[in-house]
Amino acid sequence: MIRNSNGIVIALAASLALAGCAAMEDFASNPDKGKTRAGTGFGAAAGAVVGLLTAGNNPMKSAMIGAAAGALVGGTAGHYMDKQEAALRKQMAGSGVDVVRKGDNIILNMPSGITFAFDSADLNSRFYPVLDDLSGTLIEYDKTVIQVAGHTDSTGAHEYNMQLSKRRAGSVASYLSGKGVPAPRMVTVGGGPDYPVADNSTEAGRAANRRVEITIVPVTDQNVEKAKG
Repeated sequence: MIRNSNGIVIALAASLALAGCAAMEDFASNPDKGKTRAGTGFGAAAGAVVGLLTAGNNPMKSAMIGAAAGALVGGTAGHYMDKQEAALRKQMAGSGVDVVRKGDNIILNMPSGITFAFDSADLNSRFYPVLDDLSGTLIEYDKTVIQVAGHTDSTGAHEYNMQLSKRRAGSVASYLSGKGVPAPRMVTVGGGPDYPVADNSTEAGRAANRRVEITIVPVTDQNVEKAKG
């Protein structure tokens, strides 16, 4: 299930779910992808936004595409995302947020240690300026849609961690929405402990797994045509 920041819930098509699970399983177990796992995790493996934009027609996809300010034509998406990536790397420098490029998508990895207190979904106020800068860039580069994914370590009950990860993703999306990023451009998901990027048997690994990932996906003319069914 996928829930957006307005509380709308979607169930992806079975074929998409199976493809996503296969991609995530390969991503989690393939030793050749260890470096990528450490930098991007779930956001690059099988992002919900990526899935929505490549699936068949559905109301959420149409709403998200409609919220973006037009579409990128042909091969212009790469250049558009290059400029956005450069702006984000400048803004996030020294903030503790990693900026990772995956094809035409951009993934921001936000460790919970700089965004939340332990076992809390309340944003650290010292992180507000970073999110303020991010919201400005997301507003400027408005031909994109955005996934906000929360993750936890494996300590504690699975269901509790799932709910915590959803609340953390929702807190980030709500803050961005309050700064002017249109809520229909965003979808929030909670991964709980299910998509680790590090070893949960060590404190350093658990800290790395407690994170929020933001995946920024360009809207293209191909996406729009698919949304029309």
